[in-house]
Amino acid sequence: MDSAVTARAAESIELAALLHRCGEADQEAFAELYDRTSARVFGLVLRVLHDPGYAEETTQEVYLQIWRTAATFDADKGSAVTWLMTLAHRRAVDRVRAEQAHTQREVAYGIRVLGNEFDEVTEEVERRLEQQAVLEGLATLTDTQREAISLAYYGGRTYAEVAHYLGVGLPTVKSRIRDGLTRLKRSLGVT
Repeated sequence: MDSAVTARAAESIELAALLHRCGEADQEAFAELYDRTSARVFGLVLRVLHDPGYAEETTQEVYLQIWRTAATFDADKGSAVTWLMTLAHRRAVDRVRAEQAHTQREVAYGIRVLGNEFDEVTEEVERRLEQQAVLEGLATLTDTQREAISLAYYGGRTYAEVAHYLGVGLPTVKSRIRDGLTRLKRSLGVT
């Protein structure tokens, strides 16, 4: 266990030195840093993106960012590996967000440009199918239930007005409408 900790500590010191040299535009140091860390960076990016092509591109972007910002690395704030992996993770998450935003824009554009006519036709077909289902459901009601529901829902009358129009008591109208709606729900498959 001590040898693993010692190896990690030594690696951290070596990578910090390479980052310092990269900050001074040392291309050899950058090449060595890349060789020693690119597999780990690529692995992290691939786990976030789930796409090897995007992961390769994003890994290149990470190393470009490392080259440009290596001078900002501060070993007192964390290890070199932590700094590299943080940059890689942030870049990968940014890529995911950018792809999601792109997809949302494409979908929104498609809906605006392509979807209007289709949606209108679809909505009209759905409306007619629902209307047909309601008419078939109404046919399953008794005459008194159908009349009370029609007056209340299609005629826009209150329960009291329906009771007065039919010449029956308000509790009778409420019962007819409640029982009719229950039967109508069952025939439409509504729970």
